[in-house]
Amino acid sequence: MIAKSKILISVFAALFLLLLGIQVYFMYKTYQVKERDIYRSVNDGLTNYTDNLEDIQEAKERNDDSLQEIIIQYHNKEINKKDFLNYFIENRKSARERLIHYIDSRNQKDGYEISARIRYLSIVHLPDSTKVITEPIVIFETKDKIRNPRIASNGSWETSTTKRDDSDIGQVEKRNTFLVKTQTDFEIKNIKSIVFKELTLLIICCVILLSGVLLLYIFTIRNLIQQQKQVEVLHTIVDNISHEFKTPIATLKIASKALKKEWNPETLPLIDRQISRLESLMFQLHKDETPDEMIEIQPEDWNFFIQDLAVTYPGIDFNLENTISQKLPYDRNLMETVIKNLCENSVKYGASVVKINISNSSQQLEIEVSDNGQGMETKELNNIFEKFYRIQNNNIHNSKGLGLGLYFVKKIIANYGGKTEVSSQLNLGSTFKISIPYEN
Repeated sequence: MIAKSKILISVFAALFLLLLGIQVYFMYKTYQVKERDIYRSVNDGLTNYTDNLEDIQEAKERNDDSLQEIIIQYHNKEINKKDFLNYFIENRKSARERLIHYIDSRNQKDGYEISARIRYLSIVHLPDSTKVITEPIVIFETKDKIRNPRIASNGSWETSTTKRDDSDIGQVEKRNTFLVKTQTDFEIKNIKSIVFKELTLLIICCVILLSGVLLLYIFTIRNLIQQQKQVEVLHTIVDNISHEFKTPIATLKIASKALKKEWNPETLPLIDRQISRLESLMFQLHKDETPDEMIEIQPEDWNFFIQDLAVTYPGIDFNLENTISQKLPYDRNLMETVIKNLCENSVKYGASVVKINISNSSQQLEIEVSDNGQGMETKELNNIFEKFYRIQNNNIHNSKGLGLGLYFVKKIIANYGGKTEVSSQLNLGSTFKISIPYEN
């Protein structure tokens, strides 16, 4: 179950990352399309506007040879570069104002913060292909400078001095022809915020979709974990009951064999006690049939526990010292589980003599079980009460069992508010000391 859960988690993580990647790629492509559409819209409007301005300016300059004259003067080095540039700046003043008006109108209408720039890239004297300017001339630029320009449009036009001859043909002669190449650049400064604002609804939908998938998965995993816990509880109950069934069944088998050989009046009470214990274990499986009152342990019950163990393990010397003379407020079946699990643990790990000392004083029950078994290393003492833990040598378990006996002892004593202590020496044996408080 755990392995399958890990596989499911890994598969979902991979699929979720794939879905997330697809969503991110989809959003990125959508962002690019939106950005391209906005730039295309601004580009079309800006290009049309600048083309109209150039047409107006070109028509003006056809009737006015001032531009031609200033280019000729600069080409002939009759004026310096500063005067040449000042002429272009003053000559394009009205065009700049119209362009600024257009940019401001787009800002008010659509919220676009547009930075624009118009440049003369080159002016070439065509007859001899001489470059009049060696670097671009900025004719217009907004206050907010362009950092990442997008080319809006490129254009070119000619300016020349014309002369008509007086002959009948009336041919027109072009002189001092110059080819002017222009370029209009622009940039939308707040393009990212505009695009994200338009994609807000789409982003929210994607986030809701991914969150829904993630929450659905978390809910599924929670249900899976709860079911797994229920299965673990069921396994614990089965392990508990199967472990507790082993001793009374083994004792009944031995008692049955003894009856077949010869009659012994002590065998019948032993059988009755084991049947009662089996019945109590069955009650744990059927809670609705469990008696409302627990069976309190009597002074002689401690002796019966050890007698049953002596029958089950005839080769082991069980020495009991019992000074209890009164009924105690503990469940008899639970106390039998504690005593027998401790003693069977000693037998399992090589003990031939097990000493049991049971006493009470100052409203406290004291149980001490010691043996001459193989003992334990100090590092093992903190682990032996863990569920399913068994001492092993070289990764090999040398004793049979599920590792539940001492776990049940610890759990029962803890439920009564008692303490469990253990001391051991390797090859010398172990001693378990239990103290449980009670009230009269």
